[in-house]
Amino acid sequence: MALDFEKYAIKGNEFVGLVAEDLEVPVDKAGRIVRSVLHALRNRLVHEESFQLLAQLPMAMKGVYVDGWKFNKPFNRIRHLDDFLDEVKMEDAGMAGYDFGNQASAKVAVGAVFKALHFFVTEGEMNDITGVMPGELKKFIAETIAGTDMIL
Repeated sequence: MALDFEKYAIKGNEFVGLVAEDLEVPVDKAGRIVRSVLHALRNRLVHEESFQLLAQLPMAMKGVYVDGWKFNKPFNRIRHLDDFLDEVKMEDAGMAGYDFGNQASAKVAVGAVFKALHFFVTEGEMNDITGVMPGELKKFIAETIAGTDMIL
């Protein structure tokens, strides 16, 4: 069986492209936003839930998700939406001001990634992800993905 890396790249680019289109930003900026949100999400989920999410992500996004992952680091308990937004910005390091701006802009960017996730993972997996989130973040994700349809 041959590995079809072009197919993997197409699906990964499709994911990032959805975010770029939604935010009306260049693809490189959308890529940094996706990486930062996926890493912040990964830091919030227990390993079992991360593995379930990973199983449904496009192959290229799996690589983004696991890049730099330290398994022995305990997952980060986040209590509020602003805490999650701050972690997303921290994951973006030096480009956070450019990529995310203020909290309102960061909220829009994070929402775009959750919409893209909703296109690529099952409704059940989205429910599992939101089910382990604190109230504010759960509500934000639910409102963000409401009315979007999955590609699957």
